[in-house]
Amino acid sequence: MTKRNLTGVLALGAAATLVLTGCGANDDGSDAAGGGSGESCDTITLGFLPSWTDGLSTAYLLENRLEALGYDVEMETLTEAGPLYTGLAQGDVDIYPSAWPELTHASYMEQYGDSIEDLGAYYDNAKLTIAVPSYVDIDSIEDLAGNADRFGGRIVGIEPGAGLTAQTQDSMIPAYGLEDEYELITSSTVAMTTELSNAIAAQEDIVVTSWRPFWANDAYDLKDLEDPKGAMGEPESLHFLGTEGFSERCAEAADLIGGIRLDDAEYGTLEDLVVNEFGEGREAEAIEAWLEQYPDVVPVDES
Repeated sequence: MTKRNLTGVLALGAAATLVLTGCGANDDGSDAAGGGSGESCDTITLGFLPSWTDGLSTAYLLENRLEALGYDVEMETLTEAGPLYTGLAQGDVDIYPSAWPELTHASYMEQYGDSIEDLGAYYDNAKLTIAVPSYVDIDSIEDLAGNADRFGGRIVGIEPGAGLTAQTQDSMIPAYGLEDEYELITSSTVAMTTELSNAIAAQEDIVVTSWRPFWANDAYDLKDLEDPKGAMGEPESLHFLGTEGFSERCAEAADLIGGIRLDDAEYGTLEDLVVNEFGEGREAEAIEAWLEQYPDVVPVDES
């Protein structure tokens, strides 16, 4: 397994083309691994954003399971969704292991969907939220109006290119008439959780953009604010996306990926092990521990 970072290259322009040893085709049209039928697709690239821990967790799960099938796996790390979808559409990345294509990433699918293959949904209760620590005595987004002073007039968000950011800025804030009271602060998921942690340590009021499943909900005892106007969107499914033609070229891998389904307990345990109990640099160990708890969720015939 190798690990690279494509952000700087892909961000230079959507037309940039990288040369990777993924499941792409050679100049003569044959499979990169030599077969052309999908049976000898040797190397698969997984593109993910480490700060988005749903994709971080499933990327390392797929790495483990695909390597058990005999594939070489390359891990490509990025920092924004846009370059990841660009790389996926261009074939520079073979798999996006945790996409939100139905609502949150719908704009990216409109732009790149013709060059992307949906390999299946693995979790069906994902949602975007606005959240506060449990000790904050408001329960609805409606209650933010007139209380801006308590929160310094700030809603603390994540990456500027995230679908969650667009949903908050373009839908939630105008729906509840908060334009003149609040500013959405964008930076990164890590910066948001750091600011959240500091506020909680000081028992200060803070409001953040969040989502489920997300390890921080339990770690920081967050409370989702009610959304009576439905401005944050309905629950959606999380999908594995492949570059166009992936299932034909890499049929055995596509069959494995398309059969994965995670429930709340399985997904929650996966994220907690990868992010919290083991942490950065020990993701492979976290996956092994998870597979010991759930040996039948993603079975692989290694015979």
